[in-house]
Amino acid sequence: MGSVSEKGIHTDFKDNMTYGEYLRLDKVLSSQERLSGHHDEMLFIVIHQVKELWMKLILHELNAAIAAIEKDELPEAFKMLARVSRVQEQIIQAWDVLSTLTPAEYTEFRESLGRASGFQSYQNRLIEFALGYKQPHILKIYEKDQDLARELKSAFEAPGIYDVAIHALRQAGFPINLDLLTRDFSITYQGDPTVAAAWLEVYRDVDRYWDLYQLAEKLVDIEDSHQQWRFRHMKTVERIIGSKTGTGGSSGVKYLRSVLDHQFFPELWDVRTKL
Repeated sequence: MGSVSEKGIHTDFKDNMTYGEYLRLDKVLSSQERLSGHHDEMLFIVIHQVKELWMKLILHELNAAIAAIEKDELPEAFKMLARVSRVQEQIIQAWDVLSTLTPAEYTEFRESLGRASGFQSYQNRLIEFALGYKQPHILKIYEKDQDLARELKSAFEAPGIYDVAIHALRQAGFPINLDLLTRDFSITYQGDPTVAAAWLEVYRDVDRYWDLYQLAEKLVDIEDSHQQWRFRHMKTVERIIGSKTGTGGSSGVKYLRSVLDHQFFPELWDVRTKL
């Protein structure tokens, strides 16, 4: 069979924007500079840059969802949170690609990283802040860039998505502890009996509290996926460098394993036992 002719395809772009220009591919595709010149360093750079792009989208959706929940626009937030879950699937699978890097290959260019480390990913920190996980000592890492430091401090002190979900419970008429609504949001949430009781009622009367039930399940989806990402991160690092200290000075696998037990939304997990 002969080839199909696409007579309508545009070929003259002297006065029109191209695909590459729209996506600024000249900047994106020129940003993979191998400092060691080693073949496998390209994999390492691309994987981490791609993950940072996905994280940018996660933050875009999480922050919009927080704003929507604050305005009592729960259905709008559901679409954003569902998209976060789909993005999380992508970054979880990315570890499969990085795991093709063997320990022998990584040692060939590891020194080129200097003190740079994924531990310093500020977008990962912003995601943790949006999910309510706040660690004060983390902020010191970013003091070099004052604009970034201010952005992180602002996010550190702002209510996370679970804080606005708790406010939504109060708005729905549940007797939530009022101290939670004005608490210091820079402190990681630890749980509260009034929140536990409210979620239990939501799960016992799904038809009446359908939107809150949907919100709860969307949050569980996100925490579940984030913990899967953390686990895959830990196992990939263990596979490549064992128990060595990270390039940024962290304890590496030991640190990554230590955060696996943290729960962002504790009552949403406890309610499963109480039902």
